[in-house]
Amino acid sequence: MADLQATLDSIYSDILPRIGEGKVADYIPELAKVDPRHFGMAIVTVNGQVFRVGDADISFSIQSISKVFMLTLALGKVGEGLWKRVGREPSGSAFNSIVQLEHESGIPRNPFINAGAIAVTDVVMAGHAPREAIGELLRFVRYLADDESITIDDKVARSETQTGYRNVALANFMRAYRNLDHPVDHVLGVYFHQCALSMSCEQLARAGLFLAARGSNPMTGHSVVSPKRARRINALMLTCGHYDGSGDFAYHVGLPGKSGVGGGIFAVAPGIASIAVWSPGLNKVGNSQLGAVALEMLAARTGWSVFGD
Repeated sequence: MADLQATLDSIYSDILPRIGEGKVADYIPELAKVDPRHFGMAIVTVNGQVFRVGDADISFSIQSISKVFMLTLALGKVGEGLWKRVGREPSGSAFNSIVQLEHESGIPRNPFINAGAIAVTDVVMAGHAPREAIGELLRFVRYLADDESITIDDKVARSETQTGYRNVALANFMRAYRNLDHPVDHVLGVYFHQCALSMSCEQLARAGLFLAARGSNPMTGHSVVSPKRARRINALMLTCGHYDGSGDFAYHVGLPGKSGVGGGIFAVAPGIASIAVWSPGLNKVGNSQLGAVALEMLAARTGWSVFGD
């Protein structure tokens, strides 16, 4: 562990000439404004050490990484009953595909593609007004990170609301198949706000540390989920966390992880550490191009891959 800062520094040095690679998510107007020449990375170990490099303290839009936290909340509410509403298999399709949803009668393939995440949001909303559900997520993430400064970027949420036509189509499709209980505009209002969570790499790594530590947060001593549930969330991240690039990420990096089109990737080395990396430029399947490269370097240099070193 003592060499982790040196490892991060060496990764940063190797990445530096390539910073700016990839294309920002310009289909969301607010994200189109983000400078692609950012790069940050943070590691929080299960014994409480924090290592960081680059822009690790700059907040960014975590986008689909928020689906990990919403999934955790949904499982806390309905347990294994969630899987009647959403599957657990890799999609092999784009994260916003409608074709697969129609073919499978309105049951999304997994909770990390957009349709699946919208169904999960609907579950979390049970008994809540939209504003209350958004507040519940924000309180949960602040609790996990032990940081009250985490916010939702209203400009990003508004930008997504104004341009998220395909998500509107997905939600209406599921409503037609009776796989949404709440009005579509209410569910999407919550969904767009959860995706607009703004966090730094360090905050994100702290918030997800419970998944590296058998469901408990070793920094606070609080139990978040059971070891079994933490293991299963990690399994879903490994198989489905990078959309139709999940197999490639498992092949090159070998860690459970979840990406977002804001350029962030959250990853877990079970029993060791949680990791967050941010580089806004995306590859062709919507995952951070240099973020994945940096995590591949980290796994290679530490031997942290779940498949062995």
